Amino acid sequence: MARYKLTLEYDGAGFVGWQRQDNGPSIQQALEQAVERFCGERVTVAAAGRTDAGVHALGQVAHVDLARPRPPDEILGALNHHLRPAAVAVLAVEPVDDDFHARFSALERVYRYRIVNRRGPPALDRGRAWWVPAPLDHEAMATAARVLVGDHDFSTFRASDCQAASPVKTLDALEVERHGDEIAITARARSFLQHQVRNMVGSLALVGEGKWTAADLAAALAARDRRSGGPAAPPEGLYLVAVRY
Repeated sequence: MARYKLTLEYDGAGFVGWQRQDNGPSIQQALEQAVERFCGERVTVAAAGRTDAGVHALGQVAHVDLARPRPPDEILGALNHHLRPAAVAVLAVEPVDDDFHARFSALERVYRYRIVNRRGPPALDRGRAWWVPAPLDHEAMATAARVLVGDHDFSTFRASDCQAASPVKTLDALEVERHGDEIAITARARSFLQHQVRNMVGSLALVGEGKWTAADLAAALAARDRRSGGPAAPPEGLYLVAVRY
């Protein structure tokens, strides 16, 4: 048995998310079917993060076990061939030790959320960013974001059906930057709660609109109650950028 680390890119539109489900196509299903078409093996592919429906990835990491070792270049070419026409691409294939696990070996995950902040709607980035036509004060958002950095109970920013054992997480960084009409919010942590990034972004948008202050955000965090938080930002603006080991 040989284990391989896969680095993936995908457009989450049209998928029910990473995890295989009965209600529609998933990235996991597309990849497992590509493996079976390539070498006839039925496998389970494990990922670093189970991205939700509509969420994209630039650097998702997964691993797969194959009964017979094969050259990484052969695997890469074959999987990309059999993934067509799905909007999923294998960027790299690397042999790893048997104790490597895409999810449990990860030391840090990096997510980025994209907001197109202008009056005109996006054409090229439709479905790949959140369009907010009202002006956003990105500097106020950046200042408020510091409230969330560190060790906290993130119940306010947790999905109601999140299955994590504890709501306590360590947020290593939450950075807000503007580049022209785009605001990028980058979050780094070892792990996240379900919908945590989208819920934090939705609350930061309230700060950017002048409806909340940094103190309001701090109060929402302290409440440890999802009803105290802002609305969830839509999934199409979220990207899993990288996973570090």
